[in-house]
Amino acid sequence: MADPTPLLPHSTSSDPISTPPISLDSVIERVTTNSAWPQLLQAILVSLSWFFDGQQTFITVYTDAEPTWHCTEHPNTTCRSTSNICDLSTSAWAWDRPSSTTIISDFNLQCASSLISGLPASAFFFGCLLGGFILATLADSSLGRRNLLFLSCFTMCVASLITAFSTNVFVYATLRFISGFGRASIGACALVLSTEIVSRKWRGRIGIAGFFCFTFGFLSLPGIAYVNRYSSWRTLYMWTSVPGILYCVLVFLFVSESPKWLFTRGRKDEAVATLGRLGHWNHSSLNLYLSSIPLLEESAEVDLFSSLKNLFEKKWAFRRTLALMSVGFGVGMVYYGMPLGVGNLGFNIYLSLTLNAMSEIPSFALTLFFIGKWYRKSSLLTFMMISGVCSIMCVVVSSKWLQIGLEIVSFFSANTAFSILMIYTLELFPTCVRNSATSMVRQGLVIGAIFSPVLISAGRNYNEFFSYGVFGVVIICCGVFVFSLPETKGVALCDTMDEQERKEVADQINTSV
Repeated sequence: MADPTPLLPHSTSSDPISTPPISLDSVIERVTTNSAWPQLLQAILVSLSWFFDGQQTFITVYTDAEPTWHCTEHPNTTCRSTSNICDLSTSAWAWDRPSSTTIISDFNLQCASSLISGLPASAFFFGCLLGGFILATLADSSLGRRNLLFLSCFTMCVASLITAFSTNVFVYATLRFISGFGRASIGACALVLSTEIVSRKWRGRIGIAGFFCFTFGFLSLPGIAYVNRYSSWRTLYMWTSVPGILYCVLVFLFVSESPKWLFTRGRKDEAVATLGRLGHWNHSSLNLYLSSIPLLEESAEVDLFSSLKNLFEKKWAFRRTLALMSVGFGVGMVYYGMPLGVGNLGFNIYLSLTLNAMSEIPSFALTLFFIGKWYRKSSLLTFMMISGVCSIMCVVVSSKWLQIGLEIVSFFSANTAFSILMIYTLELFPTCVRNSATSMVRQGLVIGAIFSPVLISAGRNYNEFFSYGVFGVVIICCGVFVFSLPETKGVALCDTMDEQERKEVADQINTSV
């Protein structure tokens, strides 16, 4: 009689390999052990969404920049390089480049209030904030990771494309808000989906791969902007949105849903089909494995708001979420604030942003190679402290070159802390709320980003301490919340809140013994 489970090893009952897995994480670990390429290729395709996320996050550094101008006649008592152009007649000065290069000159915002000129950038981050709260639960409930990733990326890119046809600053700000709303869930969905389809060995590295893609998107902006420095700001949106729409088509055609999410939603047959494609396994063998894992009742009852409800009602989950959001607030303030404020140091805007973007590459490379060895708590706290100290030192020293050096070290450390924080968040929560928890932590980052432009403006107009000094103090203070979190290095991922709680109790008992 033929063996009904040909893919199971022929071994004795004492062989641990033939023992049925006790969790879905164990099944994925076993399926992906010897067939890494299918999962890695799909994880990399998912991670590419960060590239377009990075472009849209920092594109306003160039499209909304304050353009330079010159006097149309020889300097005299009415027109000087230090004059306020709002006090001059329009015939006394002119822009150095075509008026269409930025929205400030194109929409005649040079004399508008800071509230109006800064409205588009603020609208984008407020869209991120609102989108994060509204869309976060959809990936854990009705839509799933893949569908929400496609919807979010498509919304962001289409809104970005339409932005190129804006007729005034209010239409422009509205479209930036929509773009930010769609962008809100891209990072969380991409991170969770890419790490849920690979083995534990590759989880940290794949998570870092997404951050690399964000960096390359960030790094592509200075090059695109420099090539088009005499072209309309609308060209930048065209260059960044059209490739993004084509990428969305690839996601729709080739990306599979997370088998962990499918299983926890009771869609076992689809989970088996997905695992079969990713690991080239026989469906009967996968069914045998999955049949040994009970589908808990809690998993079948997840609705639109239950994931957020679980995060807030479960005391341990609420404490972790609050602590991680506080850490994210400090990291986000520095991470988003440093690139926007480096112009205060008097450096070329193209060179300064390139240096910041390039500093992310060694940061992610460092994390990529050592994330498997680092303890999450100590490494996260260390890099936050280094970032804070260097940020404060930017205010203390007077040398411009030393300031830019300290700024890059601070940004490098904040970026490394950001990478560790996101991997740490994945390991602290079960599958049924993992995407929602990741989105909430990213909300902390976004809230920090909202405050950054205000502090940068205060530092430019009043005192440098209001920018770099406050950045340093905040990230150091927020680092204290790391002490309230458990260590997760090398732990198995849980699927439900009940399973997570049983694991926590077991760990406490083992620790006490």
